[in-house]
Amino acid sequence: MKRKNYLLVSLCLSIGVAGVLSGCSSKEATSATEASDDQVITVGTQNDYPPFAFADDNNELTGFDVEVIKAIDEKLDGYAFEVVAFPWDSMFLALESNKIQAIADQVAITPERQEKYLFTEESYFAAETVIAVKAGRADIQTIEDLEGKKVGALAGDSYTLLLEEYNETAEQAIDLKYSESGNPFEILQDVQTGRLDAYVNDPIMMNTVLEKHSLDVEIVGQAIVQDDMGIVLKKGEQGEELQALIDPILKELKEDGTLAELSEKWTGGVYIPE
Repeated sequence: MKRKNYLLVSLCLSIGVAGVLSGCSSKEATSATEASDDQVITVGTQNDYPPFAFADDNNELTGFDVEVIKAIDEKLDGYAFEVVAFPWDSMFLALESNKIQAIADQVAITPERQEKYLFTEESYFAAETVIAVKAGRADIQTIEDLEGKKVGALAGDSYTLLLEEYNETAEQAIDLKYSESGNPFEILQDVQTGRLDAYVNDPIMMNTVLEKHSLDVEIVGQAIVQDDMGIVLKKGEQGEELQALIDPILKELKEDGTLAELSEKWTGGVYIPE
């Protein structure tokens, strides 16, 4: 196992990586990487999706997904993994243009995405999909109850894709309200105020946000579906090479209990697929 400093680049908030926060200039990032002969692999994630990927009090990226990348980095000689934050709606464009070489952001492995992108064969987290409503509301318990209701959505994420697919055969379509900011807190806040009837997403993330901001919102009903999460790579030779490097390490991290420990640390439970 290699021992080296883990380079964490925080809060690059645009495709041009111009909006870097916390005083991390492109010059500083360049000088840090030039000090090593390792091949740099840039990994995109969000900065507002706790406890998986978010900015801490020092404006540095942390969370479960970030620490999974760190654990991979520590075991992989010859490579240095840098984690940068992108808005969800530009992250995949960054991957396609090779501004980043991977995405670790609780991205569900779906057939539709596999047609366009390459995923690690080893998944590193199993996430549920649930419904959140204003506390005390009793008329929404299932996905069918969302028909005709205003539901917060984020274009392109697996939770929204599930609802969009449901609408294709629904008697009455779910009224999807797409978020401009992509910030889960703002969407849940709209659920509390009544601007939205519900939000569909991961219960761990939503409970973290609800507790932090003391929102009067609760999760109801049973899980709609469970998805396995994978690291996203660009299709082609480079992606295949990274997949071949990362998959054995993810398997090792499962077998030695590292992923389980990180899951327990960040989520309070073990949600690691077999």
